[in-house]
Amino acid sequence: MDYQTMRTFADSWGLLFLVIVFVVVVIYTFRPGSKKQADEIARIPLKDDDDPNKDDKE
Repeated sequence: MDYQTMRTFADSWGLLFLVIVFVVVVIYTFRPGSKKQADEIARIPLKDDDDPNKDDKE
């Protein structure tokens, strides 16, 4: 398999594959039930831990 063959394959089927992956990710992100999960994930950095130094203790 030479460079030109791989380049032709990537230009056609590779592009199609990446477009399909992009569409699936967008549909998964904006599905009706994902708002609650996205809100929970967005609050993770603001969440208080019970003991913030527990990882530092040995």
